[in-house]
Amino acid sequence: MNHATLVTGGASGIGFSIAQALLERGDFVIIADVQETNLTEARSNLESHAERVRFERIDVTDEDNVRASFDACESDFATITGLVNSAGIGAEALALETDVKLFRKILEVNLLGSFITAKEAGRRMQAGGRGSIVNIASVSGIRASASRTAYGSSKAGMIMMTQVMALELASHGVRVNAIAPGPIETAMVKEMHSDRTRQQWFSRVPMGRYGLPSEMTGAALFLLDDQSSSYMTGQVLVLDGGFSTTGLLASG
Repeated sequence: MNHATLVTGGASGIGFSIAQALLERGDFVIIADVQETNLTEARSNLESHAERVRFERIDVTDEDNVRASFDACESDFATITGLVNSAGIGAEALALETDVKLFRKILEVNLLGSFITAKEAGRRMQAGGRGSIVNIASVSGIRASASRTAYGSSKAGMIMMTQVMALELASHGVRVNAIAPGPIETAMVKEMHSDRTRQQWFSRVPMGRYGLPSEMTGAALFLLDDQSSSYMTGQVLVLDGGFSTTGLLASG
């Protein structure tokens, strides 16, 4: 049977760009998303790859749904040896103004959802003796940013989850790594970032711009490749235009 990479949140944004890049290099891909409209649009945009792509409606917070979807995909499409956890939500709110229900929902989708899919994939990969999991975290999980209490906490949790799972699965031939993007021009970011937020990013990112979803694909493909990154696990690749390493900016 063929081997495939399952990409959650794969019908839009960073997830879609990664899925598209995988297909363009000849891989089999399962695009998983909770939004039917996004899945329909992705299916239309990837008609030329129809033989190597499968579309699944998956709610990453529903463990039974995730398990059943993995079973169905492996039964009649391909063995899952790659996972990209890109499904996520976000919101801007100061800590003292963050509703507990909102905080819980962001943790549920971003952190718990990633754990559920990584656990299911890891269990299968461990049995097969090979696999690579790539978690899409965020620079907000590394550096504190105002109005990111819930979102930043969820992404920091993803980074620690990455490291713990990498430790536990290394001896079974399964690698677990993460990518921490900075500000990326996705639909979620366009909805989430105010004009003031965007100006702050522009002033703090040395490259002076937001990144593009397509600029995340190279790192993802590298981490998923058993040859290119065969000795790499438990690592976080930061793709943020230099934001996280910036001190005083040059004057003049």
